[in-house]
Amino acid sequence: MVETRIEARIDSPASMTSFPVRALLLGERLDTRGLERDDTIATNPLTLRIGQDGFAFLFRYGVAVFAGLSVIEEDQVVRSLRPRIVDPAATPETDQVQILVKPGGEDQVDPSGGIALREASPERLQIVANVLSKSLILSHYESRIAEAFDRIEPLADRLQRTGRAGSQANRLLQQIGGVLLTQQRMVGRVEVQEKPDVLWDHPELERLYARLEDEYELAERSRGMERKLALINETVGTILDMVQTQRSERLEWYIIGLIAIEIMLSLGDFLLRFAH
Repeated sequence: MVETRIEARIDSPASMTSFPVRALLLGERLDTRGLERDDTIATNPLTLRIGQDGFAFLFRYGVAVFAGLSVIEEDQVVRSLRPRIVDPAATPETDQVQILVKPGGEDQVDPSGGIALREASPERLQIVANVLSKSLILSHYESRIAEAFDRIEPLADRLQRTGRAGSQANRLLQQIGGVLLTQQRMVGRVEVQEKPDVLWDHPELERLYARLEDEYELAERSRGMERKLALINETVGTILDMVQTQRSERLEWYIIGLIAIEIMLSLGDFLLRFAH
C-alpha cells in the first residue's frame, strides 16, 4: 500500500515535469448546476479536484477538460456526467496539449508545441483549459460551417447554370435555422473572445492567456467564422427570396389560368343558352 501511494504522488501533475491536458466535446450543452461539492475550486468553469492533484474543468457549452487524470479516471467522470449532457455526441471530439512544468521558468508556448508553465497551479491550468476548450468548440463549428457550404454550393451552382433556384425552400429554411443556431451558441454560450473569469483575481496571468489566445488564433478564427456565417446567411436568404419570387410568379399564372377557364366556361354557357 505504501508503494502505491508513492507511485500516485510521483504521477501527480504537481510533481511531474510533463503531463497531458485533454479536452472532450461531449455534446451541445452540459448542465453543471448542482455539481458543486467540497472540493470545488471555481464555478465558471466548474473546476473540480479529482484525486490528489488531478482536475476536471466543466464548461456549460458541452466541453470537459481533464488535467493529470488517467484514462480510467476521465472515463469515470464522463460516465457521471452523461445524465447532464444535452444532445450528446455519438463520438466525442477531442484535443490535447502537453504541459511542461518548468519551476522558475516563464509561462509560454514551448518550441516543442507544448505549453510551458512555471507551476501546475489550478489557476494556470484553468487558463489552459479555457483556451483549449474554445479551440475545440471552434474546430467543431468550423467543420459544421464547411458542411453548410457544401450543401449550399449545389444550389448556387444551379442558380448560375439555369438562372433558377429550384424549389428547395425547406432545405434553405433549415440552412438559415442552422446558421442562426450556430450564431446563438457562439455568442450566447461560448463567448470565444471573452477573457476567463480567473483573470479578475489573477491579473498576473494575463500574459499567459494572451500568448495562448494568440497561439490558438481564437480571435482570428472567431472573426473568420462570423464572416462565413454572414455569407451563408446572405447567400441562403438571396436564394430563398428567388424561390419565393418564382412561387409567386407561378401562383399568378395559376390565377390567370383559373380566370381564363372561368371565362371560357361562362362563355360556353352563354353560347349554349344563345343557341337555344
